[in-house]
Amino acid sequence: MAQSYSAMSYNIRYDNPSDGENNWHKRKADLVSQVKFYAPDILGTQEALSHMVEYLDEALVDYDFVGIGREDGKTRGEYAALFYRKEKFEVQNQGTFWLSQTPSEPSKGWDANLERICTYAELAVRGSNRKIWTFNTHFDHRGKLARAESGKLIVEKIKELAGETSPVILTGDFNAVPGSEPIEPLTAYLQDARLCQDCVVFGQEGTSNGFDVNRAGDRRIDYIFTRDVRVAKYAVFSELLNGRYLSDHHPVFIEFTWD
Repeated sequence: MAQSYSAMSYNIRYDNPSDGENNWHKRKADLVSQVKFYAPDILGTQEALSHMVEYLDEALVDYDFVGIGREDGKTRGEYAALFYRKEKFEVQNQGTFWLSQTPSEPSKGWDANLERICTYAELAVRGSNRKIWTFNTHFDHRGKLARAESGKLIVEKIKELAGETSPVILTGDFNAVPGSEPIEPLTAYLQDARLCQDCVVFGQEGTSNGFDVNRAGDRRIDYIFTRDVRVAKYAVFSELLNGRYLSDHHPVFIEFTWD
């Protein structure tokens, strides 16, 4: 029987002082407990600033991570950090590219409002010759052309880096709903995990909540896409803790296997 693994995509909301009671420092301990409870083997985070990544790295003792800040390729700006269980995986290759016409250097693409990136890692299962490529990204929230071109670029980069046959997991906040122009090239090449065949699907469809507990999550903009893996379970976790959400996005979770 094939070994089962899990992955999570989670926009954890950047440390914004104007968030008041929903500020990162009032959520972070509970968010870490939430991640530990679901215990994904691979965790793609969005919107984490350097001090947030440092906190997660210290608190999630069973994980290591890869990632850099999008503004300078070092520590400035938000990360698209990829965390992985270090007792299960070791990194074979890693890197970050910018969602722009100059992906190898810090840059804004097309009509994007901000620098946007995709961080990737080739993970090897310890004690075996099995490998999987993981990608994690966050598309621009304003640039319509940037989102459309980012979808195409991600596919090109997956082909370039992972080849045509390696298993792939792509996590992210794509700021786009199913069937929209940015999502089309992704679903043409990859599998939308929510649409998996013969699997368990749990939870609401929407993933964005804006910290509004009366808003059930009206838009699906966070996804996990796969290639050459079998998704057994898919879920959106939308629980409240003490009457509040732990982020303005709900985490997306899958269990999967691959040959």
